[in-house]
Amino acid sequence: MSDRFLFWVPTLIWATTWHAILYQLGEVSALHSISMRFGVASALLFGIALWRRESIAVPAHLHLWLALTGIIQYGLNYLGTYAAERHIASGLVAVLFSLMIFANAIGGALCFGQPMTRRFVGFGSLGVLGVGLIFWPDIAAASTAPGVLLGMGLAVMAVTFASIGNLLTLRLTRGGMQLIPLLAWSMGYGAAGLALFATITQVPFHLDPRPSYWFSLLYLSAMGSVVAFILYFKFAQRHGPARAALTGMVIPVI
Repeated sequence: MSDRFLFWVPTLIWATTWHAILYQLGEVSALHSISMRFGVASALLFGIALWRRESIAVPAHLHLWLALTGIIQYGLNYLGTYAAERHIASGLVAVLFSLMIFANAIGGALCFGQPMTRRFVGFGSLGVLGVGLIFWPDIAAASTAPGVLLGMGLAVMAVTFASIGNLLTLRLTRGGMQLIPLLAWSMGYGAAGLALFATITQVPFHLDPRPSYWFSLLYLSAMGSVVAFILYFKFAQRHGPARAALTGMVIPVI
C-alpha cells in the first residue's frame, strides 16, 4: 500500500466519523457507546487476525502493557474528547487536537530518536495556525463559555492520552508484536475498562431503538476503528508518530 493510501484513507474515514457520532447521541451514554464501539472493533480484529492466521496468543507480561495502551488510547482519550465537547465547541477541540503533531514529535524524539527538524516545526505551526483560523468563530466564542477552562483542560488531557497511546502502540510493534492482534487486545481492554467504569459509577444503560444508532455504531467500529487505525499505524510505522499526526490537521478542514 502506498503512503498516500495509508494517509488519506484513515483521514477521510475519521473526517466522516464526526458526523456518524451525531447518531450516537441520545438514549445511550457516551461511556457505553464508546465501550460498544471498541468492543465490536476488538471482535472484528480478532476475527481478521485468525483469518490471516496471525497468532493472538500473547505472553503474560505483555497483557499489562496492552491493557494500559487500551485504557489510555481507546478509553481515556475518547472519554476526554466527549467530555470536553460538553463544555466547548467541537471546533476548539479540533484546534487543540491538531497540536498532537507536536506531542507526537516530542514523543518520537524521546522514545525512538526521531529528530524534530526546523522545517517540520515551522510548517506544523503554520498548519495549526490554519486550523485555528478556520475555527476562529468557535475560539472567539469560547471566551464567554462558562466551562471553557474545564473543557480545554479535558481536551488537552485527551490529546495527551492519544499521543501516549500512539507511542505505546508503536513501542509494542517495534518489540515484535503484530499490529492486528495488538489492536484487537488493546481495543478489547479499552472497551472493558470503560464498561467497568460505567458500572462502578452506576451510569444507567439504555438501548437505543433507532436503526441509525446501530448503523452508525457499526460504521464507527468497522471503518472508524478497525480500518482507520490499522492504516494509520501502518503509516506511523513507516514515517513515525509525528508525520502520522498530520491527519489531525486535515480532518478538521474536511
